[in-house]
Parts: sequence; structure tokens; C-alpha cells
Amino acid sequence: MRQNDLLIRTFTFGVNCLKFLRTLPNDPESKLIRFQLGKSATSIGANYEESQAGSSKADFKNKVKIALREARESNFWLRVLEKLDGYDSEEFKALLNESNELKNILATIVNNTKV
Repeated sequence: MRQNDLLIRTFTFGVNCLKFLRTLPNDPESKLIRFQLGKSATSIGANYEESQAGSSKADFKNKVKIALREARESNFWLRVLEKLDGYDSEEFKALLNESNELKNILATIVNNTKV
């Protein structure tokens, strides 16, 4: 995978999460998750985008680490939704799967970047 592909995937994941969050009910739990997941899901792409203009390898690695933390958090909130409300639509499964894949890809980049 080219890094450009990852820019597209992280952006698309953020947008798709925001679209999915529009479908959640308006109860207090969903409001909390909507806010938290909306922030973390869009932060993945924002931080990965910033990493592309890093001033050094250390700066690049740090931004990717932040993106990885946000991917882990997004995966957490998606798993909470899965247990709380039993989401099992294809759209939801795709988001959960993509969050796992993004975590793995970003972790690989972090682990393979020598500073």
C-alpha cells in the first residue's frame, strides 16, 4: 500500500464514521459515543495528514503514533456500540473492520520507522 492510499483510507474512515453517527438514537449514551467517536475517528486522518509534512523522522513518527492512539480509541468506541446496542449491519461491520486494519497499519508504520 502506498502512503497516499492511507491518506484516502483515514479520511474516508472519518467521514464514514460521521455518517454512521448520524443514525444513532438521541439518548445520553449515544450522545457521549457520538462525540467521542466523532473526535477520534476524524483525528486519525488529521494526524496522519500532518505526519506527511513532518519536519523530521521523529516528528513524522510522533504524528503517526497519535493517529494510532486515535485509531485504537475509535475501535474502542465501536466495540462499545457493538456490545451496547448489538449493531451488526454491514456498514457497522465495515467500520469495525476498518478500525482494526488502520490500527494494524499505523502500528506497523510506527514500529518500522527508525528515528
